Amino acid sequence: MTTERDPRHVNKETQPPSPCERFYRRDRRSVPAARAFAREVLAEWGVRERVDDVVLCVSELATNALVHGVPPGRGFLLRLSHCGDGVRVEVHDSGDGVPAVPLERAEPAEGGRGLLLVSELADKWGVEERVPGKIVWCEVGVARGGGGVAVGAARFLGSVVLPRPE
Repeated sequence: MTTERDPRHVNKETQPPSPCERFYRRDRRSVPAARAFAREVLAEWGVRERVDDVVLCVSELATNALVHGVPPGRGFLLRLSHCGDGVRVEVHDSGDGVPAVPLERAEPAEGGRGLLLVSELADKWGVEERVPGKIVWCEVGVARGGGGVAVGAARFLGSVVLPRPE
């Protein structure tokens, strides 16, 4: 596997696997490409369960980055990595602002469901500062190879961890 930023082969021999990342331009085709990349990486890692949850989180975080966080002429970085018994999805963008789940549970008009979906599907999610911009991340417990489903993942210092809404 190669990345768009670095054409060298990604080392898959390490345990846990090295983070996989790909940069996407501000383009409507970036979200489907990010979903396809996530499915490819999860398959290579042998992830069997909650794949659709991870891919939907990738889709929503990438869409939010394009709509709200990526200024014209820029793009976003998608990074996937193993964290404990789960997968961590990070979307790095250079935009301002801190994303939040809408306080009202009423049906949003055209949008506004992205982080609500992520908060329901992921075991945890949060926002970290980055210069410029931010990293919006989530973690989803998954099974690999012959293991069972694990929920929860390693703690990341310096992150704002947002619990699932009750």
